[in-house]
Amino acid sequence: MRNGHYATGETIDRQEPRADVRSPAALPPSGKRIGERQLIGMMALLMALNALGIDAILPALDNLATDLGATGNSRQFVVGAYLLAAGLGALVPGSLADRYGRRPVLFTSLALYVTFSILCALAWSFESLLALRFLQGFGAAGIVALPPAIIRDRVGGDKMARMMSLIFVIFLMVPAIAPSLGQGVLMLMGDWRWIFVFTAFAGVGMGLWAWRNLPETLHPEDKQPIRPKVIARNMRATLTMPQALGYTLGSAVIFGSLFGFINSAQQLVGEAFGAGPWFPLIFASCAGAMAVASWTNSRIVERFGARRVSHTGLFLFLIVAAMQLFFATMTEETLWTFVPLMAANMMLLGFIGANFGSIAMHPFRETAGAAASVQTFMRMTTAALIGAGIGYAYDGTAVPLATALFTGALICVGLVLYAERGKLFGPPVVAD
Repeated sequence: MRNGHYATGETIDRQEPRADVRSPAALPPSGKRIGERQLIGMMALLMALNALGIDAILPALDNLATDLGATGNSRQFVVGAYLLAAGLGALVPGSLADRYGRRPVLFTSLALYVTFSILCALAWSFESLLALRFLQGFGAAGIVALPPAIIRDRVGGDKMARMMSLIFVIFLMVPAIAPSLGQGVLMLMGDWRWIFVFTAFAGVGMGLWAWRNLPETLHPEDKQPIRPKVIARNMRATLTMPQALGYTLGSAVIFGSLFGFINSAQQLVGEAFGAGPWFPLIFASCAGAMAVASWTNSRIVERFGARRVSHTGLFLFLIVAAMQLFFATMTEETLWTFVPLMAANMMLLGFIGANFGSIAMHPFRETAGAAASVQTFMRMTTAALIGAGIGYAYDGTAVPLATALFTGALICVGLVLYAERGKLFGPPVVAD
């Protein structure tokens, strides 16, 4: 940076100096400033494209399976293939974004998301659809991995946790309504293939908005060379630092149980509880509870600190998961016990997810792209494998899911204890 300009000649959107803001972002090509609210909304909806790609197809899984000849629980692989590929693909965009900037890598990911959405609509067999879904998730990994890096370019500490919580509020509205949107497209067009066309149009819309308004947030002095040793060094830091490793794996394990719910939700609600027509509403109520918690977290996290809030949420999650396991194994569970407890679990995840992610990202100011890639890879692949295992273990009851929720919470507590060297409920952290 020289004389108020980046090396590219772009002027800087000046802000008042603040202890928790590392540096303001540059003006976008349109010459308009991007404020915090627009940045939060844009990052949230970019990440929500991933959720739309996963959840919009859920109500059509029966139709899809019938049309393409999929049998049994194998229909769930339409979701699992995307989730696993998004985790594997997350290793790629971060290091590229640390070298070439956030914008080029982000728009490449958006283009791949749109392209493979259209190709999924043209799938000729179940096997081809699974392959295309895998490629879609892999190519679109940047829309999941890069928003945390873009936010970390600007802020850190508990302020980042507050911004990520607000992002989660908007982001979670999409999984809340995505099944309803998918069902609406299915009813209107009569064919599940149009759901993928719908997601492609959503990707184009987001791309146009971001192209016009999103500035490059990577600072020239933070650019990292594309050399194997540098990439390995930047990624190794996430794998060797207890704070980053513990919180990343902790969130992966606990969100794996959430992915298990997503994988098996349509069968669980429709078959086990006989409430198939109510599935979109039930799914929306659970995701909505998580969104409300994320908004609440954004209001309290800077006061109490990400550690205190998330640790409290984790122990409450463990208690609710224990109750869910009790009802699933010791009684003849009904929809009236399952839905409130599942909604409570997802609500508590709203106090865990953004905070865990912010704590794990805090040490990596200069290498936010590489750190976000590695952490997204670890989180998504681990959670996807756990979720696929839970979904495939579906046996007509909520027992596999309830067991996974409780076991995952116990493991997560152990990982957080490792990350914090046995000391929980730490004080608020001031950003650098």
